[in-house]
Amino acid sequence: MFRSILCAAALAVAPLAVMADGVPAPEGAKVYFINIADGDTVKSPVAVQFGLAGMGVAPAGTDKENTGHHHILIDRAPFGEGAEDAEYKNYGIPGDDNHRHFGGGQTEVMLGLDPGQHTLQLVLGDMNHIPHDPPVVSDQITITVE
Repeated sequence: MFRSILCAAALAVAPLAVMADGVPAPEGAKVYFINIADGDTVKSPVAVQFGLAGMGVAPAGTDKENTGHHHILIDRAPFGEGAEDAEYKNYGIPGDDNHRHFGGGQTEVMLGLDPGQHTLQLVLGDMNHIPHDPPVVSDQITITVE
């Protein structure tokens, strides 16, 4: 049910996203993981805290300069290397198992992951889930879930 609501919300803003043209990001803005790092071994559910410097966090749909909301990419190519990434500037970041949205302005999550290795990367999206210009992305990290 929750996933259906998220998908409906993403579809509702999709027409607006087509009109967006990559909201500018201030120079030096960065997003990062606060409490986990590349190579960490963790237990599920994994507490993940999102950090942001040089910008502010605002819920999706909020039109305020130098703000955005978090998205986490899970088990996929690093941002910019995925074939679909070029489409995000027109239609926004999708909402699915590999792309989680935090459009309420959340800055942390308890992430249920199966045992094994997983990659995680943060991407900041504008009011319409579109990456900023230039994109504000973290390094991709690999964690192992016991």
